[in-house]
Amino acid sequence: MSGGRFHASATTPTRRHQIPEFFTAVAVWMAAGLVVATLAWILIDIAVRGISQLSPSFLIEGVEDAGRAGGIGPVLFSTMLILMVTLALAIPLSLATAIALTERVDQDSRFARNVRRCLDVLAGVPSIVFGLFGNAFFAIMLGLGYSILTGGLTLACMVLPILIRTSEQAIVAVPNEYRYAAAALGLGRSATLFRVVLPAAAPALMAGVVLSIGRALAETAALIFTAGYVARRPESLLDSGRSLSVHIYDMAMNVPGGGSRAYATACVLVALLLAINATTTLLLHAAGLQGRSVGGKG
Repeated sequence: MSGGRFHASATTPTRRHQIPEFFTAVAVWMAAGLVVATLAWILIDIAVRGISQLSPSFLIEGVEDAGRAGGIGPVLFSTMLILMVTLALAIPLSLATAIALTERVDQDSRFARNVRRCLDVLAGVPSIVFGLFGNAFFAIMLGLGYSILTGGLTLACMVLPILIRTSEQAIVAVPNEYRYAAAALGLGRSATLFRVVLPAAAPALMAGVVLSIGRALAETAALIFTAGYVARRPESLLDSGRSLSVHIYDMAMNVPGGGSRAYATACVLVALLLAINATTTLLLHAAGLQGRSVGGKG
C-alpha cells in the first residue's frame, strides 16, 4: 500500500508538468512557423509581382521614362558605393569601440555605462532624424552636398550603435579560458586579442555586419536627404546617386504605372540581401572547417 501511494504521488507531478511543457512547445513551434510563413509570404508576393520584369538588361541599362523603361544599372552601382562607404567607416570604428569597452575599460565603470546608454538611445533614433542630421552636418556644414559620400557617412552613423553592441557582446561571449590559455603560453594582451579572441568571436561579429548591411540597404528616409534622387551613374563619391530603396519608393509612390518596376527592384534588393547572408554563412563555415582541420593536424 505504501509503495503504491508513493508511486502515485511520484508520477502525478510529472504528468502535471508535462501538460504545460506540451503547450509551451506548441506555442514555440507556432511562433516559429508564423515567422517562417510571414517571410515566405513576403518573398512569394515580391517574386510573383516582380520576377517577370527581371532580365540581364534590367540590371545593366540606365533608368528611362522615369523608371517605367530601361533598367536599374546606375541605381545598383550607387547602392554598392553607398554601402562600401558605410562599411569602410562603420566597421573599424565599431570594432575599436567594442574592444575599448571590453578589453581596455572596466565594463562596470561609469564611462562604459554612459557609452552603452548613449548607444542604446542612438539605436532608437528614427532614421529620418539621422537624415536631417546628415543633411545639416555633412551636406551643408562640411560642404559635401547631396552625394554618395554624404549618404554613406550618414548610414555609418546609423549602423554604428548596432555594430558596436553586437561586437561588444561577441567579444564578451568568448570564454575567459581562451584568454587564460593564451596567457599561459606567453602571449601578450594585444596578441591574445588579435590571435585568439577576435577569431573566436568572428561568427558573431559577422552576424552584426550582416544586420548592419541589411539596415543600410533597406534605408530610404535618410538617403533622400543625403544621397539624393538622381538616377544617373555617379562619377565619384561626391556625385549624387539613388539607392535601390529610394528607387523603390519613388517608383511606387511618384511614378504612375511604376508598380511592376518597383516590385522588380524589390526582387533585386531581396536577392542581394539573401546573397550576402548566404556568402557570409559559407565563409564562416569554411573558416570553421579550416580551423578544425588545422587543430586536428596540430
